[in-house]
Amino acid sequence: MGKIKTIGILTSGGDAPGMNAAIRAVTRSGIYNCFNIKGIYRGFDGLIKGEVKDFTTENVSGIITKGGTILKTARSKEFMTPEGRQKAYETCQQQGIDALVVIGGNGSLTGAWNFGVEFDFPVIGLPGTIDNDLYGTDATIGYDTTMNTIMECVDRIRDTANSHERIFFIEVMGRDAGFLAQNCAIACGAEAAIVPEEATDVDQLAAFMGRGIRKSKKSCIVIVSESPKCGALYYADRVKHEFPEFDVRVSILGHLQRGGSPSARDRILASCMGVGAIEAIKQGQRNVMVGYRMNEIVYVPFTECIRTDKRFDKRLINVLDELSI
Repeated sequence: MGKIKTIGILTSGGDAPGMNAAIRAVTRSGIYNCFNIKGIYRGFDGLIKGEVKDFTTENVSGIITKGGTILKTARSKEFMTPEGRQKAYETCQQQGIDALVVIGGNGSLTGAWNFGVEFDFPVIGLPGTIDNDLYGTDATIGYDTTMNTIMECVDRIRDTANSHERIFFIEVMGRDAGFLAQNCAIACGAEAAIVPEEATDVDQLAAFMGRGIRKSKKSCIVIVSESPKCGALYYADRVKHEFPEFDVRVSILGHLQRGGSPSARDRILASCMGVGAIEAIKQGQRNVMVGYRMNEIVYVPFTECIRTDKRFDKRLINVLDELSI
């Protein structure tokens, strides 16, 4: 491939607050560095179908404050097939796109990696996911805003929990990672967090009930990572049967965690990463994710950030245990 002149940008998978700030940064930094920028709507599906538009600085004016993504997003089953990726490559050729910037989580970056390898195509990834579960970066775009949203919701729920002396199981997102649940539990002053990283080690509910319930403490908040088998409803049902003396309620926060104007931290993170993506393209890098470690932009090969599990700091469990007495 010759000199890169035109960069396509898309968002994929679940939306995350700060994606628009990243789109803005890639667009403006790209134009500043004499690249043409093209916005691709509806993720990889839009790339397959040719939903592409030339972007100028005006297209991204005023979007840094907005949640969601102006490019829309989708999960594309067709892109998972070689035939779908071939169609996407043909769109890049037709549109004169020489490189791609993909903003999304693990699944999105896996698709970006497959595409880049198959067609020897320059692809740069930005970690846009509220779960904060991508290896190689201290934080992902959207994580900080989501933590603040959860904290505000839990603070309100605690008023009711205290008034009625109830145990509230509050389910938060996170998929297979407990970063949101554990850190939000500390931030909200919750009595416990039930996270997938501890699921095989101990009966987390039994440990919590044995430690955290006292005669003087019948109102409790327990933050639970979402799970199809062992979510908040599962643990609430167990308490009803095993500890019938307690009044139990469940609150599943759901998709409200994804919305809202991004926090200052997410806006800054997304902006720095967007500029970092353009710098990576200028350097001739490909198949890397832009990460942020120790207050510095880093470049992590897709093979590492996708295949390596991010380490869960189990010391935070001890912090919560000590503070929840």
